[in-house]
Amino acid sequence: MQLDYIDHYNEYDDNIVRLYDFDMAEANKFRQIVQQSILVNMKTLNLASIDFIDARNCNLTLRISEEDEGITTENNVEFYCDLTTNGYRQMIILLEQFCSKETKGYQFLYDIDSHTDFLFSPAGTW
Repeated sequence: MQLDYIDHYNEYDDNIVRLYDFDMAEANKFRQIVQQSILVNMKTLNLASIDFIDARNCNLTLRISEEDEGITTENNVEFYCDLTTNGYRQMIILLEQFCSKETKGYQFLYDIDSHTDFLFSPAGTW
């Protein structure tokens, strides 16, 4: 599984932090780690600390927040995804489609009006 950042991917100057290049088994492991770390243990989760994720040009840390803010950064290298526990529960639901069968589809992992989207895509495309 690869993690990277793409800036200005559309005409609105939006950005993407994406997780890609994975199969059903890795998607399932990722979903379980997010559920355990965030929703059960109530801890932050640094994606670079996950052994099967290769952080290419950025890092992303998932954090629990009082409001769903999405992904933010100050330097386009260290990113923070701030969602409520309900936001992470919704993310877990969105990840399930990748855990039950192999697919070439993609999913944005939250629907928040922010400048940086969080893309989950086995093939890296959208």
